[in-house]
Amino acid sequence: MTSTMPSPAPTTAFMATPAAEPSAPLSALPAILGTYKRQAPLFVRGDGVYLFDEHGKQYLDLVAGIAVTSLGHNDPGVMNAMQEAMATGLIHTSNLYRTAPGEALAQWFVDHSFASSVFFANSGAEANEGAFKFARRWGGTQGVPNKHHILAVRGSFHGRMPGTLAATDRPAYRLPFRPLMGGVTIVERDLEALAAAMHPEKTAAVIVEPIQGEGGVRVVDPAFLRGLRALTRERNVLLILDEIQCGLGRTGSVFAYEQLGFEPDLLTMAKPLANGLPIGAILVNDAVARTMQPGDHGTTFGGGPLLAHVAHHVVQRLSDPALLQHVRETGAWFGEQLQGIADRTGQVRAIRGTGLMWGMDVHEPAAAIIGRAFEKGLLLVSAGEHTLRFLPPLVITKAELAAGLAMLEAAMHS
Repeated sequence: MTSTMPSPAPTTAFMATPAAEPSAPLSALPAILGTYKRQAPLFVRGDGVYLFDEHGKQYLDLVAGIAVTSLGHNDPGVMNAMQEAMATGLIHTSNLYRTAPGEALAQWFVDHSFASSVFFANSGAEANEGAFKFARRWGGTQGVPNKHHILAVRGSFHGRMPGTLAATDRPAYRLPFRPLMGGVTIVERDLEALAAAMHPEKTAAVIVEPIQGEGGVRVVDPAFLRGLRALTRERNVLLILDEIQCGLGRTGSVFAYEQLGFEPDLLTMAKPLANGLPIGAILVNDAVARTMQPGDHGTTFGGGPLLAHVAHHVVQRLSDPALLQHVRETGAWFGEQLQGIADRTGQVRAIRGTGLMWGMDVHEPAAAIIGRAFEKGLLLVSAGEHTLRFLPPLVITKAELAAGLAMLEAAMHS
């Protein structure tokens, strides 16, 4: 006998009735959690070095998604790589299985860097968290019981997850979430201070950004970094370079460490790796790789076939010698133009940078200039209360930069 009793509606069967009306109408709350102060209007399209809003207004993008879209928006090669990957129907398999795109991308890094192995993650923060774990795993194999401590250099930004937040030198980011994860200490950017804090039997690794992006676009002294490399080798401590923002062509070489004359033990990257798709990577040398065992770390999505295929295309483009030469030449020119603005306006305290990664310290709050520039059709981002940060797509031309500089100077005079 067939029942005629109606089935419960699947969309309402498990909905609970609220006990009371909310204290504020739901319309007053953002659908996306309000952890960002998002600027209006709504962006609907991107092309090259420009974004377009819902009203058709064009904005010159000198942010590039915070150093992410290095090849610009709607790049034909990137779009074609995405279509190639999707055409296979192989979007995700998990890391339980091999895929050709993931193995090809990993091999590219092994062939073009110091690394003997690569671990793929989903973001820069995850890459740094993973690097901390790898360093501690290595430390546990060194014949001493407590070699797990991580040192971070003052001025750093390594992420907002538990371990990386403890290594990030931004009080406003840290204070609401105390107590922070233990076993991580921030040390002054000074070799004597680091030597005093670095114990061969306790310290597993030191992490440092060759260029501290969030910390004001501060180019760390190469002599200091070379001294730090020598010190870590002397004390049997790993050196982790965080190239999440400054790597993959941003400074005019594939990796920033190539300009320093030494190799790290681990290197983290993410932002431009797939030109906007979420992927990070941890490059490790042979000594670290040999200590890692199945089950020591994992990721469901990291290095999936779609992302890896696109990233493989992107890294080949970003390592093109012609593009790197363009970055070096255009970046040097851009720095000179910023100095010209400083001389003409009298509103600039300092300019720092290299390649296409620059910071400008200004007297008034950076947010005020960013707001006026936005109204003129120019996208900028800060690196502190009084620092403007410039991270344009690496394919930008001098003519496009000149147009942006004119809008910047007008905004500074407003």
